[in-house]
Amino acid sequence: MPKLMRPSRAGRNLLLAVPVATFALIGNASAQCVNCTNDAPKDILTNLIDQSNSDYLTQSPQNLMMMGNNPAYFVVDDGKALFERKRGPNNKSLETCDFGKGPGVLAGAYAEMPRYFEDTGRVMDLETRLVHCMKTIQGFPEDAPELTNRSQIRALMAYVAAQSNGYAWDPPMEHPLEKAMRDAGEAMFYRRSSILDFSCNTCHGETGKRIRASVLPNMNNPKEWTKAVSWPAQRVGKSSVRSPYQRVRGCYWQMRKGRINRRSDAAIAIMSFWKDAARGEPAILPDLKR
Repeated sequence: MPKLMRPSRAGRNLLLAVPVATFALIGNASAQCVNCTNDAPKDILTNLIDQSNSDYLTQSPQNLMMMGNNPAYFVVDDGKALFERKRGPNNKSLETCDFGKGPGVLAGAYAEMPRYFEDTGRVMDLETRLVHCMKTIQGFPEDAPELTNRSQIRALMAYVAAQSNGYAWDPPMEHPLEKAMRDAGEAMFYRRSSILDFSCNTCHGETGKRIRASVLPNMNNPKEWTKAVSWPAQRVGKSSVRSPYQRVRGCYWQMRKGRINRRSDAAIAIMSFWKDAARGEPAILPDLKR
C-alpha cells in the first residue's frame, strides 16, 4: 500500500488556516445539522468553559491556544482521501458504508455510536464498523495488512468522527443489546480489581482528582466528560492522533488490569457507557489533548 503523501513544512504553514475553513464548511451544512452546533472544536470548548467552573477544562490554556491549528486536521484530510479512494479486491471506496444513519451518511453518525447493526447482529463502535465495511464493501480478506494498519485506521476514524463535531452525544438505547452493552460498561467502570484495587470510578468519580499535575475529568459532570470521551484526538505528549481504544487500553494499563482487546465487546461496552454519560453535550472532534 503506498504511503500517503503529506505536504512539506512550508506547505503545512500555508495550510494552517485550511482546517478552520474546512470545519466551517462542514458546520454550515445546516440541513444536516440537527441537535448540533456549528461551532469549531475550539469554540465548543470555550463555550463549555464559560458554562462551567471546571479546573479540568481550563488546566491547559496552551492547548486551547493551539486548537485552531490542531495537527489532527491533517490526519482528517488523510482519512478523507483514504475513505474516498477505491481500494481492495473489489476496487471500491467506503462511501457506501452505513454507520447507522444510512449508506454514505456521516453527519452525526459517530455521535450515535456504539450502536446495534442489524446486518451484523451486534453492537459496534466506529473502528469495528470501519473494518467491517473494509471487508464487506472493499473485499479485504481477514488477514489483509490494511486491516491492521493502525495509522490508516485512525485516519479513517478521525475523518468519520470529525463529521460529528458539535453534535450532541446520543448513543441509541432502543435495542436490548444496546442497553445490555451500556450496562455491561457501567459494571466494568465501577468494578475494582487487580493489584491496585482500582476501578475507572477511582479516578473519574469525583471532582478534583489528579494524577500528578493533571486534573482528571469527573464522569458525573457531562461538560467535563464530553471532552474526556472526544476521541480520536491529537495527544500532544504522543505527537500523534490516538483512538478511543488506545485511551481505554491506557487506562487499563494504569490500573494494572489485564489488557483489553481491540474491537472486543468489553472495549465497546466501556465506550457505550462513556458516551451515554456524556449524553446531550457536544462532541469536540477532533480534540487536542495533553
